[in-house]
Amino acid sequence: MAHALAAFFDDAAEADIRALWRRLDDAGVPSLGTRTGGAHRPHVTLAAAGGIPGAARKALRAELELLSIPDLWLHTLGTFPGEDRVLLLGAVVDTELLAVHSAVHDALAGKVQHPSAYYFPGAWIPHCALAQGITDDQLAAGFRALQPPEAVRAGIGEIAIVDTRTGDTETLLTR
Repeated sequence: MAHALAAFFDDAAEADIRALWRRLDDAGVPSLGTRTGGAHRPHVTLAAAGGIPGAARKALRAELELLSIPDLWLHTLGTFPGEDRVLLLGAVVDTELLAVHSAVHDALAGKVQHPSAYYFPGAWIPHCALAQGITDDQLAAGFRALQPPEAVRAGIGEIAIVDTRTGDTETLLTR
């Protein structure tokens, strides 16, 4: 995907996630922080598409200004099925979060190029990735290093469009 709509965390939650990344690194599991030289910012992706053009960005900005964005509770340590191993902290899903997610997708409907079905309402698994592209042994070591998982209360400090190829961001909302 070329563009993602990312909800970046407040300073306290970002520090908590970066502390988890350090624990993973200490256990020999390359975290996302390490793999990107510290450039990766902890976040939850709300939507992704091949392209999010100007009209869609304008609609998103207007919609986001009207919404009450809830804090996220990142609590569940998990992974996805498939060959690409990902270690993640899953968010507790409640009606407030689902309402924001649905509103975002309503604003994007018919305005983006090649939307990713993984982020559609009903298919979306809200999460913050901790490590990806790791081996089975590293996944197991990551689970051990982060046990027992402690909940991270993640206030949303910024919502932005991220160019997934370059890392460039366009802020749509700051709190």
